[in-house]
Amino acid sequence: MKMHELTPAPGSKHARKRVGRGPGSGHGTTATKGNKGQKARAGGKIPASFEGGQLSLMKRLPHKRGFTNVFRKEYSPVNLRSLVDFAAGIEVTPQVLAEAGIIKSARELVKILGDGGIGQAITVVAHAFSAGAKEKIEAVGGKAVVLEG
Repeated sequence: MKMHELTPAPGSKHARKRVGRGPGSGHGTTATKGNKGQKARAGGKIPASFEGGQLSLMKRLPHKRGFTNVFRKEYSPVNLRSLVDFAAGIEVTPQVLAEAGIIKSARELVKILGDGGIGQAITVVAHAFSAGAKEKIEAVGGKAVVLEG
């Protein structure tokens, strides 16, 4: 077998359909478009969103309002009343809070809030503190250490 002897498999090649070339072509008159109607006309394209006159999906849905800030940091809030049970002088970190079951995971960002109070001096290590929480921790002789992240 030589290169010039190769032929396509029988039935794999088809002649292009030449529409609108008169009645003898077999594709004349209506040019395979059927009889009359919007889709038979020149430029008779219907938008994909058209639903036959029914109120379209884009009009039925409310407009999207606002936006989503992709740089938002989601903190797990921990109130001071949750830290009452820790012994004086201990360092309370996100790892310790996770082990105590106060937050779900040590990888979460933690913010200490000022609801409640603590009676002992402890060092609290977290990603953020409210002004009231920091004030209450330092008032009993503790430290509020801010973690980066």
